[in-house]
Amino acid sequence: MVRFFVLPEEMGENFLVLTGENAAHAKVLRLKVGDPVTVCDGEGRECGCTVSDVSPGQVSLVVHHRGASQSEAAVQVRIFMAFPKADKLEHVIQKATELGAAEIIAFPGARCVSRPEERALGKKLERWQKIAASAAEQSGRGRIPSVLTVNSYREAVERAARSELPLFPYENERTVSLRAAIGPAQFRTAAIMTGPEGGFSEEEVRLAEEAGMKICSLGPRILRCETAPLCALSAVLYAAGALE
Repeated sequence: MVRFFVLPEEMGENFLVLTGENAAHAKVLRLKVGDPVTVCDGEGRECGCTVSDVSPGQVSLVVHHRGASQSEAAVQVRIFMAFPKADKLEHVIQKATELGAAEIIAFPGARCVSRPEERALGKKLERWQKIAASAAEQSGRGRIPSVLTVNSYREAVERAARSELPLFPYENERTVSLRAAIGPAQFRTAAIMTGPEGGFSEEEVRLAEEAGMKICSLGPRILRCETAPLCALSAVLYAAGALE
């Protein structure tokens, strides 16, 4: 079913009106009176509607039912990724959103080769958020993950460590597997923190361990920086029963 995202305050009780980019998209899809659509507020609530009128620049909808989105995972997983080179972060944002991530946070690491300039960061964040919104719409999500940046590695660690399951995949870990780190315990929040192309420094690993992060391995193969967070995210969602 066709899905649109609107602002929470635009979620009318009995009627909705799509305007702007949503109306333009509806025109491209050639929606007509009587067609069913789903409208989401981007925060996990949605309503089932039918098209009641199609006019230039707007599409009117009648609301039939509303409730919590059934496509959202019960566990909230946040991805913390060190700034990578090129457009790798865009790839992770798109795929992590499709899989069900609740939030994507980028941070500077000691071995980051590329870091966005301060003056360009605002435009990049706007683009990244649009990528998340598009991926959420395409994949049938009821929530659009927030895409954020933090100013330091320490701040990223402190945020990630607040989760019930704070995972820190590290290529040099040889004892604790991802399966062992996840364990049998139930959890409602998780964080996955991964490094840049050059990996984490020993000092960064030490700080993460001191903060309470669970240092673990993703297996005997070295994964690219854009593969590691998606691999770990899939495993965490599977362990939480969110892929059933």
